[in-house]
Amino acid sequence: MENSKSEWYIGIDLLKAIAIFGVVIIHTCGAGYSNPISSFDWLSSVFWGSIARASVPIFFMCSGALLLNPKKELSIHRLYTKNLLRIVLSMCIWALVYKAYHLIVAGTYSLHDIFQAIKEVLLFKQEFHLYFLHIMVIVYVFLPITRVITKHSTKKELRYSLAVWFLLGIVYPTVRPFWPVTLLSGIPVQWMLNMTYAAIGYGLLGYYLSQHLISLKRSVLFLAIGFLGVFGGTIFMSMRTETLYQNFLEGMSVGVALLAIGIFGLCYNLKSSIGKKTAQVISKLSKASFCIYLVHVLWLYFFDFLGISVNGFPCLISIPLISCLNLALSYCTFLLLSKIPLIRRWLI
Repeated sequence: MENSKSEWYIGIDLLKAIAIFGVVIIHTCGAGYSNPISSFDWLSSVFWGSIARASVPIFFMCSGALLLNPKKELSIHRLYTKNLLRIVLSMCIWALVYKAYHLIVAGTYSLHDIFQAIKEVLLFKQEFHLYFLHIMVIVYVFLPITRVITKHSTKKELRYSLAVWFLLGIVYPTVRPFWPVTLLSGIPVQWMLNMTYAAIGYGLLGYYLSQHLISLKRSVLFLAIGFLGVFGGTIFMSMRTETLYQNFLEGMSVGVALLAIGIFGLCYNLKSSIGKKTAQVISKLSKASFCIYLVHVLWLYFFDFLGISVNGFPCLISIPLISCLNLALSYCTFLLLSKIPLIRRWLI
């Protein structure tokens, strides 16, 4: 039983390690999209951006696998005084850190600028990547409700819930820009779940897949179809519109959802084959993933200051290399910050 439980956590750790590296890749390859459409560097950027695109959905799925398990107790008091409070504190403090960085770079230190920065933090006008924490606030608020669903639903009922979510939260946003769906108006347009509430469905999906594992072959199939949908669809529509078409890159699109399912299933199928030393490395990276998410954009800004760009040499190579460097530096930042008890407990 202990080995089974250990393997279960290795699966989650592996997913979080892959996801955080994917997030770093996504934000690193953004500069590569400035290259001419259909050029080798542009195609390389879309390739890396597509293969990593399921990273944020995977984080939602990991949260669902961990927090929606009925065997794990989670009182509303604990949810609000620990889980949710940690998210809100991290969001506000790190938003202020980024605001301070921008003020220092701009050389603006007036009281008006400082108060404006604080006002923007309180109004959720924060650093772009912190949107993840904004969504997590809602996901956590809904946990007492979604936990009732996972506790009392049969497998068939869970599959029905996921089917409704997939139709309204994934398929609908994907096809919304295309004819004849564009002809819809009025209330049917509001049937579509927006990104924030669709994220709750990813949590349910993560719980379901952790309890009802799909086969290795199906996992690979989902992964391949998802990647081809994201990569191929983005290239096709970008060439057609002569600008980067981002709809297929969105987390709430069919290709990304299938890619996330494939990666989740693949990691769970392979977790038993991971060696002890490798598992320890994965576990450390998983533990640092939240901090890495928060600080890696600062390192991207530092790279820009030093003139380090993915466009300095072929993006096919530069994107993973710079991403690895960022990941290593962000992990070192975690090791330093984790030495401070208050920061370790509440902010990373």
